[in-house]
Amino acid sequence: MKTTIHFFLTALFLIAAGTAPLLAQDAATILTKVDQVLFQPKDQTNTVRMILTDRNGNERIREASIWQKGSNKRLFRFTRPASEAGIAFLSLPDDLMYLYMPAFGKARRIASHVKNQSFAGTDFSYEDMETKEYAKTYSGKVLREEGNLYILELVALPDVRSDYSKMIVAVNKENYTPQRSESYDRGGNLAKTAVYTWQQQANYWFPKEIFMKDEKKGSSTRMIMSDVKFDSNISDQVFTERNLTSF
Repeated sequence: MKTTIHFFLTALFLIAAGTAPLLAQDAATILTKVDQVLFQPKDQTNTVRMILTDRNGNERIREASIWQKGSNKRLFRFTRPASEAGIAFLSLPDDLMYLYMPAFGKARRIASHVKNQSFAGTDFSYEDMETKEYAKTYSGKVLREEGNLYILELVALPDVRSDYSKMIVAVNKENYTPQRSESYDRGGNLAKTAVYTWQQQANYWFPKEIFMKDEKKGSSTRMIMSDVKFDSNISDQVFTERNLTSF
């Protein structure tokens, strides 16, 4: 009996020792493949229709344009309604983010400690809006598999500022697109959930729709993409403070 128990415990130890490093490596590999899919185009532009719904069901509609180049440059600019037109957000490498409000006439740098604040009244924070590679931002582990999904737990790397204590992300096994995510605040409470709907155009995948819900406020924002264009050779001058304030 004693020999049997020893054999059982030894087998468990060997399984655990052999599995843990494998899962860690698999999570890193999955994140790298996610980045390869998300940032495969050299650049892209699209139009966005945003539907903001408060906890009572009241809706507001906004429209915007997005320019993105590579994995670390993004410009987002509202075009409608007239009261919001010109409000813009610029995300650049090295955690640089700027907000332009036409009423103030100049761009304001967004400090890293306020990345959790709402972007222009939507349910997306500045951190949600910035462009970044998963593999360079998070470390992760595979929690489990659910059918055609990998369920990953992600935490920000030590040198990355994040207001989320962790994220749970479901990744499609076939095309490596994120399907849904849960973001938790520093207290470990569920803060936001997101659901992504993907569409393939030519050889590229892009999020046709993103539904973000603030689980604390009960509000939500739906972003619907259209007029998507890839590899238009967008100039670097688009992603400058000067262009940000040129509306």
